[in-house]
Parts: sequence; C-alpha cells; structure tokens
Amino acid sequence: MAHETESPEVKLEELDLGYLALFVGMRVNEQVLEGIHAAGFTGVRHSHGYVVQHLLGGPRSISELAALLEVTQQAASKTVAELTQLGLLEPVSSADARVRRVQLSARGHTLVDTGRTLRAELQQRFEASLGKRAVQDARTLLARVLTSLGGAEAVQSRRIRLPR
Repeated sequence: MAHETESPEVKLEELDLGYLALFVGMRVNEQVLEGIHAAGFTGVRHSHGYVVQHLLGGPRSISELAALLEVTQQAASKTVAELTQLGLLEPVSSADARVRRVQLSARGHTLVDTGRTLRAELQQRFEASLGKRAVQDARTLLARVLTSLGGAEAVQSRRIRLPR
C-alpha cells in the first residue's frame, strides 16, 4: 500500500520571479476569461486571443495569420472557423478570390473592449488594495525584466506566440 505524504506548502515570496509572474498572469487571465464568458462570450478560449491580437490592425489572410502564429494554415483556418462561428470574425472580400481574408466583426470589437474593461477593473482593484505606487513599481520591474530577457519587442509588435 502506497504511503501518501503531504506536499510541503509553497511559500509564494520564495518563488522565482518567472514562476510568480507566470502564476499571476495565469490567474488574471482566468478571471478575465470568466468575465468574458459572463458577458455572453461563451466559447471563447485563451488561445483565441492570439488570433484576435493580429486582427486589431485590420484584416488579414489565413496564410498571414498562420505565419504570424507560427502554425499551419490548417490550424489557423480551424481557429478562424471557430471565431467566425462565435460571431467574432467576418470575411472580407479580396482582389484574389483564392485568398480568404477575415477581420474582427462588431461583436469581435465588443469582445476586445470587454476584455480591456475587465483588465482595467482588475488594475483598479490592485491599485486600491496594494497602492498605485506598488502596482506601478511592479509593472516597471516586470517590464525591465522582460526587456532584459529580449522579450519586449515581441510584445510591442504584438507577435506573442502560442505556448508550445
């Protein structure tokens, strides 16, 4: 018979910065997604955000999305079909009938606005409970760490890739 042992309690302040930032980001994203679902955007997944970020600047073709996401055209097409089914994307006419282009629909733009509002509310909550200065200091620190690791440009150019 196997003997069960309890795992030792994790001391949050002792976690390395990378894990702590990851866990905070995961929890924030979970809460935002819960709010998005509560706002009527059921069926939306975290991974959909990677496609949406590339459509904020305007329409793109499936092959452009595939290249930006570093996935196959088949995978990009599948995600575009899901988002279209949810009413978040719509087709755009193209000079070349062989090229499928899509853009955010009005509902897709509302989704983006909803997500931004939910994130702003969390930011205000953090500032109210922790202090504006502490939150800004944490943001500054994490931005400097990201820059030091060579990750700032990917964020600034909206070229965050799907986790592997």
